[in-house]
Parts: sequence; structure tokens; C-alpha cells
Amino acid sequence: MAKANKNYKIAVIAGDGTGPEVIGEGLKVVKAAAKQFGFGITAKNFNWGGANYLKTGETLPADAKATLEKYDAIYLGAIGCPEVKPGILEKGILLKLRFDLDQYINLRPVKLYPGVETPLKDKGPDQIDYVVVRENTGDVYSGIGGVSMKGTPHEVACQEMIYSRAQVERCLRYAFEFAIKRHSKAHPWKGLSPEDVKAGKVAQLTLCGKTNVLTYVFDLWDRAFHEIGAEYPQVKLAYCHVDATCMWMVKNPEWFDVIVTSNMFGDIITDLGAMTQGGMGIAAGGNINPEGVSMFEPIGGSAPKYTGKNVINPLAAIGAGAMMLDFLGEKKAAAAIEKAIAFVTGKKLKSMAAGKMGYSTTQVGDLVVETLLKQK
Repeated sequence: MAKANKNYKIAVIAGDGTGPEVIGEGLKVVKAAAKQFGFGITAKNFNWGGANYLKTGETLPADAKATLEKYDAIYLGAIGCPEVKPGILEKGILLKLRFDLDQYINLRPVKLYPGVETPLKDKGPDQIDYVVVRENTGDVYSGIGGVSMKGTPHEVACQEMIYSRAQVERCLRYAFEFAIKRHSKAHPWKGLSPEDVKAGKVAQLTLCGKTNVLTYVFDLWDRAFHEIGAEYPQVKLAYCHVDATCMWMVKNPEWFDVIVTSNMFGDIITDLGAMTQGGMGIAAGGNINPEGVSMFEPIGGSAPKYTGKNVINPLAAIGAGAMMLDFLGEKKAAAAIEKAIAFVTGKKLKSMAAGKMGYSTTQVGDLVVETLLKQK
């Protein structure tokens, strides 16, 4: 919700590679929106990432959780450094923050903006516009498992898919509430038939699982989905196996409104969704704790080969900034940023690819600000 004093404290973790460049443009846009819509932004930078790890041997300080809980939101650039072994930064920073701050929802809009190319034939912005709600703290990411006889021909590795009813239920309830709130003039028929609308349905929520093979975990998800769904008669319930979900995301993305799924399946299908919306340069996401501190980020990596060249696409970071403002309750400012992004993709950029946009990183940020300030 919007704060009474209208000043938001933002913890900025710009990260590695091109992270600082795209977050710089994102902050430029967020601050312009704040000025236009009458609220304040106070940002503080934290140098946590690969460079800091190589220098100090520390991924996060011991008081990181306590420090970040004093902020209204976290704005993250990208974590990833070629000199650091894979898994160290991901587990030590990204997963640790999600778990420590109980950011149990990963929210990923899959939205094709005007002028952005998609590999899906005959599909446009009207067809590719849905949201994936991914459970963000359970599943195989819980770290339960181990290795026996490592390095021998008889090596055994085990990593457990773990879920509690409480984890599943809070994710599903968030998804149902989100599906209802998403209903607007922009999405009056999304995923629904005329018969559904006559019956009073306003949204569709699709559970993505694997009930035919993962019969323990997804029996829990399926039972909870239908039990909770009975409390939301205005939401149409649907189900797809994860493999079928991937198929329909390519063949008929217009069928989807809101998808809710487990951590691992969500990790996979959201990257597929990102490619259908034009690639990692435009995809944004949020790690949400509805009652606490949430973290917003562009989905693309640190892209070290483009570092310092001023050619990387900042629109995903700018979109993440819009998501952050929406979460904070500044919905008009968030919508204005999205509208500005759509104008820039539709009217200005030649491509979403680094070095091929027709503009530099900073110029794209300037274009979004210029477009934003022209809105009434």
C-alpha cells in the first residue's frame, strides 16, 4: 500500500556486469515517475555481488536480512561473475535473500509489448499477456538431499521435492487474489468463454503441475487448489500438466490468464515465456513477500561481455521498477511507466538486442523518461 508520507526507501543491489548500467536507467525512470506523481524515492546502494565476493570472500554480510528489512523494497540488477564458480552467488545471495526474507512468490508477467518481435507465428500483444505465479521457497530448492560415494562409479545424488500444505496454500491464495485483482477492462475475456462470463467468472487461474507422475506432491497441490477455489466462485479453475503448459504457451498463449505453479516448474516455464515476449532484455520479475520486503529484478543475467559498453537493453530493469512501484501502491506511476515502455518499443527501438536497439542504454532510459513526462 502507498505510504502516508509518500517517501519510499529502496535498497539497491546493482550487482555484477551490466547490472549497474540497467539499474541506473531504471532508477532514472522510477525517480522521474515519483516526481511526476508526487512521492519520493530514497535509494541506498549495497555492493553485494561477484566483485565483492572475490574481494572479501563474503556473499552477504551476517546482518543483511536485518538491514534489508528496514527498506520498503529491494531493486536488484544482476548477480553473476565468470570468475566465481556457479552456484556460490546464486545460493549465497539470490536464494538466501528469498528464503531469509520469505519472498514466497515469484511473479513473472509474460507480456509482449508493441513492436517487439516474438518467435510465435501470428501472435501479438493481444495473445501474449498473462502472468505466472511461481512458488518461490519450496521444492527442490529447499536444499534437502545429499551425495554418497562421490567421485566413484557408484555415486548417488538425491535432491528432494519438498512441500508443506502451508507453503502450497499461501501461494495458491496469493494467486487467486492476484487473478481477481488483475481483472480489468484490459482483460475482460482473458481465458474465459462467454458462458464463463455469464456465470459470473472474471478470471481464470490455471494450475501447472504433474499429477500423473509426481502423485504425492501434486496431489497436495491439486486438492488444495480445488478446496481453496471453492472460496473463489468468480475464478474459473483450469489445470495443465507442465509439458502441456509448455506446448500451449507456444501454440495458444491467449488461453492463459494467470498460471500458478511450483518452484521448479515455474523456473522453467517462465524462461520459455520470456522468449515468447521478446527475450530476456524485456522480461521483469518480482520476488514477493506480501507482508514484508519484496525484491524486483530484470530476468536477464549480468551479460559481462557488454559491461561498460552502454549497449545493453535496460527495459527489463525499467519494467521491474514499474512492478516495484505497483507493489508499493503507486499504481498510476507504474501504469504510466508501462505505457511509456510500450511507446518506446512500438515507435522507437529497432531491436531488443544489445547493440542493435538504435540507441544506447542511457538513451533508451532517456526515451522512457521523455515519454513518461509527456503523459497527463
